[in-house]
Amino acid sequence: MALIDIAEIRLHRVSVPLKQPFTTHLQKVTERESILVEVVDSKGIIGLGECVAFSAPWYTEETCQSCWDTLVNWLIPAVIGKAMTHPSELCEQFKHVKGNRMAKASLDLAVWDLFAKKQDVPLWKLLGGERSEIDAGIVLTGEINEHMYEATRSALETGYQRVKVKIDERTDPHEVKKLVTSFPQLLFFADANGIFDRLGLEALLTYDHAGLTLIEQPFGEDEWEQHKKASALMRTPIALDESIRSVADARRMIKLEAGSVIVLKPGRVGGITASLNIHELAKQHAIPVWMGGMIEFGISKAHNLALASLAQMTYPGDFSASTHFWAEDPIEPIIEVVAGTIALADVVGIGYEINHAIMEKYVKDQRIFRVSS
Repeated sequence: MALIDIAEIRLHRVSVPLKQPFTTHLQKVTERESILVEVVDSKGIIGLGECVAFSAPWYTEETCQSCWDTLVNWLIPAVIGKAMTHPSELCEQFKHVKGNRMAKASLDLAVWDLFAKKQDVPLWKLLGGERSEIDAGIVLTGEINEHMYEATRSALETGYQRVKVKIDERTDPHEVKKLVTSFPQLLFFADANGIFDRLGLEALLTYDHAGLTLIEQPFGEDEWEQHKKASALMRTPIALDESIRSVADARRMIKLEAGSVIVLKPGRVGGITASLNIHELAKQHAIPVWMGGMIEFGISKAHNLALASLAQMTYPGDFSASTHFWAEDPIEPIIEVVAGTIALADVVGIGYEINHAIMEKYVKDQRIFRVSS
């Protein structure tokens, strides 16, 4: 008997300004565009997903517009009116569409939420989660100056357990070390977003004495040999982020020893089904995993939190409160950090709903797809 039937799918394309610009050497983001997805079954139960592609192809080749087109023209027609017994069956429904993992993920997330609600269980428990409180980590951008120190102090006072700073060509590794040693209570990650393609391996090696917990994505996403070489030379663990786009990429990292930590982003790898496969692979090889962020809204973050409850998620992920990026996050309740952690609710599904009053303020486009009568 089919447990999931898809009677209706609603797309809400929104664009919400950030409280402060999010700046890296790749891009300056002042407004976040996204697609919120509602998958509805014949009984009116709603599963929620979110597409995390950006407006322009500076981070991946997918954009909000390309995902919208793929959803409207190819993915939704393939699943509307269909019935299945498990969310993993979506992979078969989507096999006629190459790539487009961010578009696929938005539906995958929604169907997993719907499935958990139909099973009358919290998603994190359905996935086999082992912890009900998730350690929170904050991302700070900009120069390492007094403002950065103030933001780090504020993060510590709020209870965040980890601070991630962005590296660019202006960053001084000695200043990074000063920042790290000034806050011994915190873990520090440094995110390079591939900047050492320009700066070179020797420049990367100067960060090996900064006291960092890890360095994220020193080289470009396909620079496997450079990452392998750096991993062999450095004591500081290298975590691969943009390089991990699929289970095959995770397997390649492990085989080449191109990194020792996986940064998992469900919205980039195709959703929860692919994320579970990557987690299982990491578990088999004793590879630490942590959840990365995409400046996403609470719907995507709620799915990430559910996955972060799994056994191999051994580092604090990119989990900040709803109020960190947004004056208004279109979810309810908002995500809150209390004493450095985010509690997972004992509520069916992801534990959050769309705040339609907030969402409607920022809607750019909407589409509804129903089973033909």
